[in-house]
Amino acid sequence: MESMRIAFVSSSIPRRCGIATFTADVMAAVKAADPTVRCSVVAIDEPNSARAYGPEVKSRIRQREPESYRSAAAMLNESNVDVVNLQHEFGLYGVWKDGVYDDHLRPFLQELTKPLMVTLHSVPPSPSPSMRDAIRLISSRSDEVIVMAHTAARLLVSDYGITKVPIVIPHGMPAIEPTGRHRLKTKLGVEGRAIISTFGLVDPRKGLEFVIGAMPAIVERHPNALYLVVGQTHPELLKQQGEAYRNTLERLAEELGMSDHIGFVNEYLTQRDIVGYLLATDVYVTPYLDPNQITSGTLAYALGAGKAIVSTPYLHAIEALADDRGIIVPFRDAPAITDAVERILGDAELKQRLERRAYAYGRETAWPAVGRRVLALTQHVLEPHRQHDPLVAV
Repeated sequence: MESMRIAFVSSSIPRRCGIATFTADVMAAVKAADPTVRCSVVAIDEPNSARAYGPEVKSRIRQREPESYRSAAAMLNESNVDVVNLQHEFGLYGVWKDGVYDDHLRPFLQELTKPLMVTLHSVPPSPSPSMRDAIRLISSRSDEVIVMAHTAARLLVSDYGITKVPIVIPHGMPAIEPTGRHRLKTKLGVEGRAIISTFGLVDPRKGLEFVIGAMPAIVERHPNALYLVVGQTHPELLKQQGEAYRNTLERLAEELGMSDHIGFVNEYLTQRDIVGYLLATDVYVTPYLDPNQITSGTLAYALGAGKAIVSTPYLHAIEALADDRGIIVPFRDAPAITDAVERILGDAELKQRLERRAYAYGRETAWPAVGRRVLALTQHVLEPHRQHDPLVAV
C-alpha cells in the first residue's frame, strides 16, 4: 500500500497558539508511529498576519473570511491528500456577532469531498443554538469526531443531541521520566526551594492572582516556597491590552511582600523547557476560572510528569484528577489553594501518592500511544474509501 497522506487543518507553528503546538505534536506522533505517512498543513492565519511557515504548510486560510475556508476545501479536493484531519476551536472557525456564532467552517464542510476527521478542542455545556448547530454540522459531515475526555463525549449527546459516537483520545504529552528534581532545581538556580508552578500562555482566564494571593500564608508555613508563573502573555491579549494583566500580577506580588517568593518567567518555552520546569516542580497548580474548559494541555503535561496537582474544578480537571490523582479546590479561593498546597508540602506520603497516581494515569496518554491511536483511526477512516476508489493520485 502506498504512503498515506494526511492534511491537517489548524493553526500552525510558529503561531503561538495551543492548537498549533498540539497539531505539531500529533503530526510528529503519527509520523513516529509510521514514518511512511506524509503530513501537510493548511494553516489558519489571523487577520493581517504575514507568518513564515515551514515546508509542511502547503496553503493558508485567512481567518474570519468565509470564502477562504471554502477555497481551502476546494484545493484539498483537487490534491492527492487521502484524509483531512481538522482541529476545531470555535475562535479559529468563526466569529460571534451580537452573541450569535457565525460559523465560517460551514462553507468548508459543504465543499469538502475528502474523508474527514475532526478533533473538538472545546465542547461547552449548554451551548447557544448557533454553537450547537455548528457542532451538529461537523458531526454530520465528518467520518469520525474525536474528543479528549469522556465528559466531552457525554456532553455531545446530552447538550448537542448528537447520536454519532465520538472517539475519545486524550490530550497527548511527552513521554517523561519523573526524575531529576534536585538536579533541575540547581540548573534553574532555585535549589533548596519548594517549587509551586503554573505554566502556559498568561491571561486573566488562568486565575493566577488567586495563587499569588495564597502565597503569604504558604510562605508562613514553608519559608522556602517559590511560585513560578512560567510562560509569555497570550499573543491576542498582548495585542489588545499589552502587559496590563501581567503588570497587575507583579504589583500584587510586591504589595503582598512576596517578590522573593514569586517569579515570572516571561518566555515562550520549548517542550524541553516546559518539561524541565515541570520536573523541578513540587506542586503544580491550575487555578483556571472557566468551569467549562474541557481540555488543558498544561494539566496533561503535569500528569505526564507525575506531579502533585492542585486544580480548580473545570471539566477536564474533574475527570483527570478523579480517584485521588490530585486535589480539587473551589474557583477563586486563595485560602483553599493555601490549604491544599500546605497539605502536600507538609505530608511527604500524600505528595508521593499523588505523584504516583498522576504518573500512572499520564503515561497511558503519552504521545507515542496517542500517535498510534490517531494513525489506526485514520487508517480505519480511509479503508472504505480506498476500497471504492482504488486509483489514488500520486
